[in-house]
Amino acid sequence: MTIAVPQDPDHAVSCFDRSDRLRMQFTGTKAAESLTGLVTNDVLALRGSDGLYACALTAKGRVIADVRVLAMPSEDGVVTTLLVDANAAGGVGFAAMIRKYVNPRLAKYLDVSASTSCLSLDGPGAIALLQSLGADATETDAVAGGPDFTHRAIVVANMPVRLARVPDLGAATTFDLHLERSSVEAMRDALIGAGAVARDAVEWHRRRVLAGRPEWGVDMDESTLAQEANMDALHAISYRKGCYTGQETVARVHFRGHVNRTLRRVSYPGATVPAIGTSLIGPEGAPVGDARSTADDQGGNSAGIAMLRREVATGSTLVWLDIQNEKQTAVVLDAADEA
Repeated sequence: MTIAVPQDPDHAVSCFDRSDRLRMQFTGTKAAESLTGLVTNDVLALRGSDGLYACALTAKGRVIADVRVLAMPSEDGVVTTLLVDANAAGGVGFAAMIRKYVNPRLAKYLDVSASTSCLSLDGPGAIALLQSLGADATETDAVAGGPDFTHRAIVVANMPVRLARVPDLGAATTFDLHLERSSVEAMRDALIGAGAVARDAVEWHRRRVLAGRPEWGVDMDESTLAQEANMDALHAISYRKGCYTGQETVARVHFRGHVNRTLRRVSYPGATVPAIGTSLIGPEGAPVGDARSTADDQGGNSAGIAMLRREVATGSTLVWLDIQNEKQTAVVLDAADEA
């Protein structure tokens, strides 16, 4: 059967190479138990073909890395293999944490970044494109219709891959293909030959910023509390799981109050944008936060993510100074609880 892949701009499928991310494989009967004690979400609750988003924290609740965890299925239903990945910047601290705290006698861990790759497809036609290359419709539809991080082992263009639905760009039409490094060029060629358009890291960054999804090393770092980075709203925190590093701070914020600042989406009129860390001045004339990621919104203006005080209202106009010391403006798009 021939499957039509949408080709109009609104349904184009973009292909991104994200092989620069850290990928670690954890194996053993204690793999999930070992990992769940180091991240904010409940790894022990995962079953085969499930996945989740989480953070690794310092003892004081600051973000070391944000990670994605995929649980591999097994015949007996017990999860003994996990694939964990993080962006390259956050991966450094996460890998160091694993080496320090995971007992290799309880769980084996291996950095598989060099031997594996990750391609991402974004667009409403992504599943149809994969099916046009021979991917099983039942399996791909299960991934597309499942919760975030649902994944399946499939075959695309006669090459084995693990397909996962990911929320990294804020929509339900983004999918990762995890595969062997030796197959990545052939897979990329097959995807492009079937109608996908190759995109670069700049375009991924633009889409990420428009979606308001934070990136470790730019929007958050080891000075950022998990809730300041909206990790609760992004479903990266379980408040019912057992103990983990940094839990005391996370629980105290959740049950006794709130953080005083959060990442929020902002808009900058025109193409002039502030450098990362530029102070943003509120309507009362006092600093209320600072700029983080920025990107062209392709509509004549620029989009951004900023760390702002909680009391800054949606629609507020903020002021910042450019390199000529001229006043520029930014408009707040999100409420503190909506970012």
